[in-house]
Amino acid sequence: MTTLSFISAFLAAFALGGACAYFASRRRVKFIRKPPAPRHIMSNALEYRLSMGPRVVAIGGGTGLSTLLSGLKGFTRNITAVVAVTDEGGSSGRLRQEWGVLPPGDIRNCIVALAENGSALTSLLNYRFDRGELKGHSLGNIIILAATELMGDFQRAVLELNKLLAIRGQVLPVTTENVVLKGRTADGNIVTGELQVSDNGSRLTELWIEPSDAEPVDPVIAAFGDADVIVLGPGSHFTSVMPNLLLPGVAKLLKEATAPIVYIANLMTQPKETEGMNILSHIDWIAGVLGRVPDYVLANESAVPAEFISRYGKIGAEPLYLSAKEENYLESLGSKVIYGDYCEIRNGKYLRHNAQNLSETIMEISRTRQKGLE
Repeated sequence: MTTLSFISAFLAAFALGGACAYFASRRRVKFIRKPPAPRHIMSNALEYRLSMGPRVVAIGGGTGLSTLLSGLKGFTRNITAVVAVTDEGGSSGRLRQEWGVLPPGDIRNCIVALAENGSALTSLLNYRFDRGELKGHSLGNIIILAATELMGDFQRAVLELNKLLAIRGQVLPVTTENVVLKGRTADGNIVTGELQVSDNGSRLTELWIEPSDAEPVDPVIAAFGDADVIVLGPGSHFTSVMPNLLLPGVAKLLKEATAPIVYIANLMTQPKETEGMNILSHIDWIAGVLGRVPDYVLANESAVPAEFISRYGKIGAEPLYLSAKEENYLESLGSKVIYGDYCEIRNGKYLRHNAQNLSETIMEISRTRQKGLE
């Protein structure tokens, strides 16, 4: 049996198992007339609360977006993650080159982040093969590839996996066109692809995608129209956040959006990609594409431990904080700056955004907007 046929059989069995469980549960409800247990009542109450949560559109890719989603799903089920499709490294890059499929890695990470049973699903979908032809590939990426081959369409495959895995929200590729990220450096050199852009990010004077007229998928357009709040980041600036905004259709929708746009500033600069850039520099790039500044800027104010400053400093990364002068300038442009304890240490090794605190701030922004509309 080939790898693809094995994965196809796996998906079919997985879907059949879900259907059997569904009909079995219907049969129990029909013939066993028992009142629901207290935990069912609590579960239903939680589900109702989540279903009434604000409609959040989160834009980005990579670790930053999946971290945010893991926090948002505790407050609302109405989440749309819009993911860049310019990734060309690792397993995603290999599948893109060998199969012509859009990169599945960031899609996989976001689906896992929004899953009901995150821990168990993470272990399965993030399992990485260590030998043979599949060495270096994650199971989740292979499943998305197989679903794309079965359905003949990347977008349909992702939407079906959203349903199959019962995630809290939906994960969407920003486009299904095979776009390439390109840029121009200060000395006039053209850089092509995500890896080259990342290596020259701090030297870029121009950034674009080809084809330049790539269009967002219809569900993304619909999500922007229904959004109560739109979130940019966190994540790699030039290779996760900006590629989404470079689609003319997305830029136009965001420029005209009535929902508040929230920009989450990164905790640290990224080696090569954003070395030497401050938070204002990041926002300048966004404003240059959208023709407007974000309505809110969320900036970390908690101190980064000295050992992490030293460790990250060795690879060229520095903490990102807003000065009072920068804050005044942003507010003069119409951006409201919100500070918070947005930094945490993950597994004793990595600096990550505190998803809980970020999500609470985003929920408060949404509530403030709703009160203003009443």
